[in-house]
Amino acid sequence: MKLSTTGNELIKRSEGFRSDVYTDVAGFRTIGYGHKIKPQESFPDGIGEPQAAILLASDVAQAEKAVTRLVRVVITQGQFDALVDFCFNLGAGHLAASTLLHELNAGHYADAAQQLLAWDHAGGQVNQGLKERREAEYRLWMKTDTAAQVTA
Repeated sequence: MKLSTTGNELIKRSEGFRSDVYTDVAGFRTIGYGHKIKPQESFPDGIGEPQAAILLASDVAQAEKAVTRLVRVVITQGQFDALVDFCFNLGAGHLAASTLLHELNAGHYADAAQQLLAWDHAGGQVNQGLKERREAEYRLWMKTDTAAQVTA
C-alpha cells in the first residue's frame, strides 16, 4: 500500500514548505516539508520545492515501510494514510512503542483511532498545530473506504 494523494497533501499542509533550515518544535534541524536533516546532509543555500519534494518522497517511503512492517491487521487506505502521517511526524519508534499500535494490532480499531488524538503535545503542553494534525489523521482514519492488507 502507498500513501494516497490525500495523505501526501496532509503531510505537506501540516509541515508547510520552508526553503531554509529551521528548528522544529521538537528541536530537530529541518528543511523543506519537514525533512529532519541527517548529520551528513548540508543545505547552506536552502532548497527549492522540487528538491523538497524529492526529500519528502524518500521520507514518506520510509514511513510507509515502517507502517507496513508494524501493522499486523487489515486496514483501510485512510487508516494507512493516517499512520504514515503519524510515523512521518513522530518516527517509527514512537509508533512501534505506542498504545495506538497495540490497540490496532489487537483489532481494536476505534480505540486505536482515539489514541491518535493523544499525541498532541510538545514540550509537555498541547500544541495547536499537532492537535489539528491529529484531528486530520483521525478524520482520515474514520473515512469509509476499501480495506487492504498491509502485512507482508
